[in-house]
Amino acid sequence: MNKKSVVVIGGGTGVYAVLTSLKNKGVDLSAIVSMCDDGGSTGKLRDDYGTLPPGDIRRSLIALSSADKDLRKLFKYRFENGHFKGHSFGNLFLTACEMSEGNFKNAIKMASRVLNVQGKVIPVTLTKVTLCGQLGNGAVVRGETNIDIPKHNPDEKIVRLFTEPKARANPEALSAIRTADVLIVGPGDLKTSILPNFLMKGLPEAISRSRAKKIYVCNLMTKYGETNNYTAADFINEVEDYIGPLDFIIVNTKRPDKERLRKYADEKSIPVTIPSDFYHTGLIKNNVMTIRGYIRHDHKKLAKALMRIIALDSAATLSHNLPKLRSGAIYIDNPSS
Repeated sequence: MNKKSVVVIGGGTGVYAVLTSLKNKGVDLSAIVSMCDDGGSTGKLRDDYGTLPPGDIRRSLIALSSADKDLRKLFKYRFENGHFKGHSFGNLFLTACEMSEGNFKNAIKMASRVLNVQGKVIPVTLTKVTLCGQLGNGAVVRGETNIDIPKHNPDEKIVRLFTEPKARANPEALSAIRTADVLIVGPGDLKTSILPNFLMKGLPEAISRSRAKKIYVCNLMTKYGETNNYTAADFINEVEDYIGPLDFIIVNTKRPDKERLRKYADEKSIPVTIPSDFYHTGLIKNNVMTIRGYIRHDHKKLAKALMRIIALDSAATLSHNLPKLRSGAIYIDNPSS
């Protein structure tokens, strides 16, 4: 029996969470990764060497690595002082690979061999781009890190995203989408990790034409400056504006306790909720949150939810096998869990 081809689209820690969840689950995994990061170690390396951003690629390579845990730990290591302060070893390695091999594509191949990566990590574009966001007041913010950590008034809504220059999608990314059985979008910062992928020419059209099952994993928390007071409906509608209808959306149902939420109060970050009047035939309500510490997707819970969908032959199969609610939502597990 052929493995199902699963393509995950995103950036940041969100792609890492999904890849880690589905690793060793008997599927053929590929990650299409945003290339707009320009902050921290990645930003310094872009400025100093003119290379493509390695940070999100590094995370995906580590997620799919089957190498010894000590080697994976080494690629995560971040220098705390000296000339390399703030840099991760993995970023430096990828930059050295790109300069040695002549291009970023070959750099990823080399790193994949070293880390014994099981799957593919694909940059969404091979063009050096800067992410820009136009605010409601007409001002334009340039740079992913300036959108991610706003120096402007965070209450100003981002009404349009674009890149300078405009860029075409990596042909390898388009090929992966065309042959995918399942496409998974998110989770991740909507304006800086998810939507930037859909700004690449050809990518939204490829997703829209794809016959793959399209799954969106909704964020657990809002992000001040990007998704102020967003509900699940806002996230879903914005993603569908770019790529068309989604077949399934996984939305967390478990509310974090007050103690955990207190840590997010200063950041004006609140839990993503589902409006009582929101209807979507593919909405799946499930507890996919960790039980302590930072509010994150639990890898095991998320894997269980995703694999139930991936294993299905069609959306109709899900409808027949899981209880549907009046809201149109489907519970994968006990909703009170």
